[in-house]
Amino acid sequence: MSDNAAATPELPDHLSIDPRSPHHRPEFLEREIGVRFNGRDRFDVEEYCVSEGWIRVAAGKTMDRKGRPLLIKLKGTVEVFYR
Repeated sequence: MSDNAAATPELPDHLSIDPRSPHHRPEFLEREIGVRFNGRDRFDVEEYCVSEGWIRVAAGKTMDRKGRPLLIKLKGTVEVFYR
């Protein structure tokens, strides 16, 4: 187990799953990442920032005019980890 922990890089402070974002880092997205927001595990996070304490999640089924999900920013305590 220590070999696996040594092989995985530390997660960045700011990460997005959107390929158009400047914070998109595909090398970190190869493994499943967990996000704990205010003590609860979240599975719908599109983007996060640990130092600023926010996550972006889809606002229901609402879409913008280009057909992408409309995102809202939630502020609180953010913890990230590999699953």
